[in-house]
Amino acid sequence: MKTKIAVLCAALVAVAVAFPFANRVAYSHCEIPCGIYGDKTRIDLLYEHITTIEKSMAQINAIVASPPDATAINQVTRWVNNKESHATEIQHVVMQYFLTQRVKAKEAGTPEHLKYMTQLESLHGMLVGAMKCKQTVSTDHTAGLRKSLDKFVGAYFTGEDLKHIREHHGKK
Repeated sequence: MKTKIAVLCAALVAVAVAFPFANRVAYSHCEIPCGIYGDKTRIDLLYEHITTIEKSMAQINAIVASPPDATAINQVTRWVNNKESHATEIQHVVMQYFLTQRVKAKEAGTPEHLKYMTQLESLHGMLVGAMKCKQTVSTDHTAGLRKSLDKFVGAYFTGEDLKHIREHHGKK
């Protein structure tokens, strides 16, 4: 088992060294600001990214359970790259969309400040959770990421928007 993991790790390191900037493309929904925002769409995408990371982790774990061969190493590399890409996209949406454009600071001591702090805490949790997803293949981290996203949704949306998102994503 140690030999199999060592072979797979060596292959992944070789890929990382050969292509250090692979999957490092960043897209932003403008910082003009254009005034065209799709908050619910971004939330749907974040949930989808988490699900994709979970599937990638499951595939990685399943592949390394078998004896390694060239095809297995190739597939693990592809699943790791997929997991990394989706975790990076979560970080991008959190930072470039919500933190810089949508979540606005509220004055300390006001009722809105507690909501603002909850939003910041949950967004920070998402950034850390996405980082942990890059570092591991443990779905404990995707569960934490999903919990942070759920918390953000509850602190960010209200009324029909909140109801719609929770129903759409199987939340109460």
